[in-house]
Amino acid sequence: MAGLHVESEQEPLLGDTPGNREWDILETEEHYKSRWRSIRILYLTMFLSSVGFSIVIMSIWPYLQKIDQTADASFLGWVIASYSLGQMVASPMFGFWSNYRPRKEPLIVSIFISVAANCLYAYVHIPASHNKYYMLIARGLVGFGAASTDEVQAPQGNIDQVAVVAINVLFFVVLFIFALFETIITPLTMDMYAWTQEQAVLYDGIILAALGVEAVVILLGVKLLSRKIGERAILLGGLIVVWVGFFILLPWGNQFPKIQWEDLHNNSIPNTTFGEIIIGLWKSSMEDHNERPTGCSIEQAWCLYTPVIHLAQFLTSVVLIGIGYPVCNLMSYTLYSKILGPKPQGVYMGWLTASGSGARILGPVFISQVYAHWGPRWAFCLVCGIVMLTITLLGVVYKRLIAFSVRYGRIQE
Repeated sequence: MAGLHVESEQEPLLGDTPGNREWDILETEEHYKSRWRSIRILYLTMFLSSVGFSIVIMSIWPYLQKIDQTADASFLGWVIASYSLGQMVASPMFGFWSNYRPRKEPLIVSIFISVAANCLYAYVHIPASHNKYYMLIARGLVGFGAASTDEVQAPQGNIDQVAVVAINVLFFVVLFIFALFETIITPLTMDMYAWTQEQAVLYDGIILAALGVEAVVILLGVKLLSRKIGERAILLGGLIVVWVGFFILLPWGNQFPKIQWEDLHNNSIPNTTFGEIIIGLWKSSMEDHNERPTGCSIEQAWCLYTPVIHLAQFLTSVVLIGIGYPVCNLMSYTLYSKILGPKPQGVYMGWLTASGSGARILGPVFISQVYAHWGPRWAFCLVCGIVMLTITLLGVVYKRLIAFSVRYGRIQE
């Protein structure tokens, strides 16, 4: 039976193994080519969607600060979460629509909404007031337009519901962790290293691009490693790596971040000569008054007593999180698909998508609120606690996360 476990975890998800007689009977050559053409189109679509999302996510915080001075880090969480909220609301609507009408209709409507929402996002700086709320609406509409239009089908079969719920919880935590990391990276680096808005967008963009390259390499390696030790062990290892990454991110030491003091302007100029006044006015005219002060804002009380997160410490953490997240994400999908088995998986995959959307809603709101009020030490301590609880959950259900074919084989025996 142990050999059966390993064999089931090594089988390709698409099932197109050479010599598979059942597969050859069920699928013609034309159907095979058509299926893979559709899959490659989906690959391209997801790639372009991810590129667009990554470009926007890095610039949201500086853009929000620029268009509305009243916006703080806690509101940033709501802006980022609105995307996933719109997606979660629209997905079942478009899915239901595609069941009864041609699929082109909801697809065209979703594309139209996405274009209109992105145009609104580009011009949210024009209104005279309440700009942050226009951005909130724009991001929500972008998420609404990005909703999936996959047809929902009802699965059948004796599926282990405990394993299904467990994977949904694990997937929720994985997406929750990365969503909050994406959200906090820009304000964190601006606070810790006194980066300007332009520097934060550039450097954090480079960091995320490097994480993307790292993820490609990691996923190729995971494909080979899974054949030897199985998906469950890799998922456990990925969660442990993520926990270590956030533990390293905890602030330690006696060095504190640069404080962002507001400039004090006094109407009177005591003990100043006429020449000094002229020179001061000339220097003032040469300064860029649109440049915001840098450093950790004095409005965040924790800036005065929380140690700085050193750059080497931050980069080490980023590398570890960049290893753990794609591993956990891929293994969650793989195990989930194998647990469900060969039956139609539409409804169950819809649950997984809703779980991920919920995580991307709550993650940004959680981290922005905790970070703004209590700082990175409390925020990352809580994240470490959440990941540790998830590792414990995985340990409890570890033996139940087996392929449908293995469970069915046991019943037959």
